[in-house]
Amino acid sequence: MTLKQKLLIFLTLLMPMAGQAQSISQAQIDQFRSLPQSQQEALAKQYGVDLNALNDGNGQQQAPQRVDVVKPLNDEASSPSDQSQADQAKRDADRKEAARQKNGGLEPFGYDLFAGRPSTFAPVTEIPVPAEYTLGPGDVLRVQLWGKENQQLTLPISRNGTVDFPQHGPLSVAGLSFQEAGQQIRKLVSEQYIGVQASVSLGELRSMRIFVLGEARSPGAYTVSSLSTMSNALFVSGGVKESGSLRHVQHKRNGKLMGELDLYDLLLNGDTSDDQRLQPGDVIFIPPVGPRVGIEGEVYRPALYELDGETTLGSLVALAGGLTPQAYPQTVRIERTNDEFLRVLVNADLSTKHGQRTRIQAGDRVDVAALSDVTGQYVEVTGAASRPGRYAWMPGMRFSSIISSLEADLDPAADQTAALIVHTDPRTDRVSAEVVDVHKALANQRSAADPQLAERDQILIFADLTKTTLDDRDQLPASDNVGQRDKKREGGQASSGSSREQPMGPLTDEEKTRLRKLQHWQRESLLAPVLARLEAQASPNHPAQTMQVAGAVRFPGQYPIPTSHRVADVVFLAGGLKDSASLLTAELARFGRDASGDGRTTIKSLNLRQGLLALGDISLQSRDRLLIKPTPQFAQRRTITLNGEIRFPGEYTFRDGETLRDVIERAGGLTNNAFPKGAVFTREKLRQLEAERLQEAEKRLQGDLLGVKLKQGNALGKNADQVQQLEGMLNDVQSSRPVGRMVIDLPAVLAGKAYQPIRLQDGDALTVPQIPQAVSVFGEVQFPTSHLYQPGLTVDDYIERSGGLTRQADDSRVYVVKADGSVMVPEQSSWFGGRSQQLAPGDTVIAPIDVDRLNQLELWTNVSQIFYQIGLGAAAVGNL
Repeated sequence: MTLKQKLLIFLTLLMPMAGQAQSISQAQIDQFRSLPQSQQEALAKQYGVDLNALNDGNGQQQAPQRVDVVKPLNDEASSPSDQSQADQAKRDADRKEAARQKNGGLEPFGYDLFAGRPSTFAPVTEIPVPAEYTLGPGDVLRVQLWGKENQQLTLPISRNGTVDFPQHGPLSVAGLSFQEAGQQIRKLVSEQYIGVQASVSLGELRSMRIFVLGEARSPGAYTVSSLSTMSNALFVSGGVKESGSLRHVQHKRNGKLMGELDLYDLLLNGDTSDDQRLQPGDVIFIPPVGPRVGIEGEVYRPALYELDGETTLGSLVALAGGLTPQAYPQTVRIERTNDEFLRVLVNADLSTKHGQRTRIQAGDRVDVAALSDVTGQYVEVTGAASRPGRYAWMPGMRFSSIISSLEADLDPAADQTAALIVHTDPRTDRVSAEVVDVHKALANQRSAADPQLAERDQILIFADLTKTTLDDRDQLPASDNVGQRDKKREGGQASSGSSREQPMGPLTDEEKTRLRKLQHWQRESLLAPVLARLEAQASPNHPAQTMQVAGAVRFPGQYPIPTSHRVADVVFLAGGLKDSASLLTAELARFGRDASGDGRTTIKSLNLRQGLLALGDISLQSRDRLLIKPTPQFAQRRTITLNGEIRFPGEYTFRDGETLRDVIERAGGLTNNAFPKGAVFTREKLRQLEAERLQEAEKRLQGDLLGVKLKQGNALGKNADQVQQLEGMLNDVQSSRPVGRMVIDLPAVLAGKAYQPIRLQDGDALTVPQIPQAVSVFGEVQFPTSHLYQPGLTVDDYIERSGGLTRQADDSRVYVVKADGSVMVPEQSSWFGGRSQQLAPGDTVIAPIDVDRLNQLELWTNVSQIFYQIGLGAAAVGNL
């Protein structure tokens, strides 16, 4: 509904006669305006009328509606389905990627400026109108009168080129410039209206139809603003295809060439002097692209560029934005096609005028080389330094010139004891390694302990990850992938963090292992390039200056031989001796050749009791292997735990060759309440073996149980009780815990008879219970429990006191676990038909399940064996 229709509806309510509502006269509008402002706003709000639009009309001829811009071919009204658009987009992307690969990764320059598919093009109305703008039908003039009379006039230019000026009639303005029309209107107002002045401006502008043809992204006819230029037309058409020229966009009118637009001037220089204004019916024609050349390497805008006539290498580099600071202008490679259609290479020197004037041909590919890395006048610091990198070298520079402070120049996690200087001989390019005592170098600057640095020296600072704080420990890699994350760090340096304030808490054994592995990897990663160069430069006359350090040093591994060739320096480089190192002897294995040229190895013993510095006469050689022997059984603490009725129970350390009897005597012997026959002796190795057997048996039983269920199939319901019993047994096995008990006769051990002495192992434990008063009955009985021991009662007596055997019990396989852990299988008397063996305090009667009753499957036998083996110790221990 238009503004006029809405106004007609609610003005009808104000008019008494219905016939007057057919049209809105100026009098009706004036009547509405005579109403109070509040009433006008209320009526306008009720009927949805814009008061601003009504007031601007002033009863004058309404401006024609703006013609919508012609939509491109891919507009929503005529666009294919979403799937078709996706397919087309994919095909376009594939073609673009194929062209990009064909051009070696280079893309044509400038085609993204106007790229797109706009559905409309809003005419330009918010920019200043030039004074020379020519008025025509469709333009709208806005005239503001003030002075004696205030009025706002909107004067659209009709098709015959006139505007209807109030109280004057038609005024011809078409063909006049905006400046001339304004002067004419102001003159008319001054003549017709006394005491009134006028201001003239342009309102809505007319639209016009132009054509964009050739290699446009969406060629066709477009409706644009009368202020549009060639670049506006390119925008509304979606830009130029990559097959179109950016340097010769043609502007035609009535078949004549009005001018050309070089978009490179717009893109590179911001020059719009050739961006001509369009008139109705003009044609923008985009011809095919001209000859192209590619440029890559050290330029700011590597791309494919379109040539405009003869082009030199210097102008092409200027098109590409110029050379970067890393460019090497003396070597520019040009790849081109010769007259025989062969690809050839041409070199040019951009640092000379002759090279800059080198002619560029269509299809050339220019590659501007980069500067090589810095080759001299530097020293480099890598590893756990606060500021790793290269530093300017000056003659006389020493180690302390680079590392002058432990706190300021080294990372908090740096190893502050030993560093390594890698020298490079400028004449032979061979490398050598020198060990530096960091503390001595800083304490005695400008002395022999502070070595001089040569050009291209490299200082390696190792990390001491034992300084890791609580925050760092959360970032430690897992033990199975140590160093994988930190390999991505520059220089292979492990994470060391910044300033630390929190003290490090105690490390777990797992964290210690992970730290050791990570620390080894960090040191090896720094030394790897040095060792590789030493190996690469080796020859028969100059063997590789590498050796191996093994044994009781902090970081055993492969190391370069120091220039001093001293044992002390290479041990210092390996982190120093551990406290477990033996000072009695070390071994130096040396590879050599005998008189016939065959390889041989000699072993030399080294005495470390006088210190490493005393080995100054020994000069290290290529392929040496230094073994620092550890002290036998260093800090080895082997203990046995004595519990129960021991006079002084606790954890005791034992010596080599000590027996159980010796340790019990040291503990004061047994108390008066001790029951030595029921002593339980456990051994850690046996417990581990039992755990392995229990795990294997559990897996076997799980497989057997699955097989039984699959075999029974539909008959599972008939044997549900059996399967349920089996699952219960399997649960018991899973809940069982290995004990590691070894059956011993403690009274015989203490008596010192001809009983085999029990040699102790680390982790052994002895528990001596009090004198028991009970006999236990477990297994397939009606009420498994323990009974007060009464002399003279037999196995059957205790079974009867537990309610007798159940239907699932195997009466023929009842056994007794004695208090000392041994097993007795009572025999049934042929005279009395029962088990008449008498029991002792602490004994346990086990009534197993009848495996023959359950179809004699191997599965049940396995269960019985497991309980027989595991239950021996567990039942006896539980009975203590």
